[in-house]
Amino acid sequence: MPVIHRSEARRTETPNAVMTTLGSPTQGTTTLAMWQVEMRPHAQGPLHAMDAEQIWTLLTGSATVALAGETLALSAGDTLVLPADAARRIATTEGFTAVVASTSPSHAYNPDARTPEDACTLAPRDAQRLLPPWIG
Repeated sequence: MPVIHRSEARRTETPNAVMTTLGSPTQGTTTLAMWQVEMRPHAQGPLHAMDAEQIWTLLTGSATVALAGETLALSAGDTLVLPADAARRIATTEGFTAVVASTSPSHAYNPDARTPEDACTLAPRDAQRLLPPWIG
């Protein structure tokens, strides 16, 4: 399908943000996903990692990103390339709107996750993974 109409966009709300899927494999693409993120003022996402690279462009507002031990400040117009498997947490004081692109599927996971059964055997990359609904 060469055109994905606005009426076909999927909206997913979390406690901190609203993600609107603009294109994904379930909407006719083959390997790419693109979505819009609207994060509320004074919100902070969870610590997580993704198993694929993501590109974020802030359209409005500002954000801070804790990325692999570094804190990055972003404002409207800035683009951030988030590498695969890097721990990150995104926060905002004023709120922001961003457009994000990634390959799909792309799975989120807690880079520090361990259960008592797997604490000695699994690397962080082997932690439980979830395909966010706005990517699939």
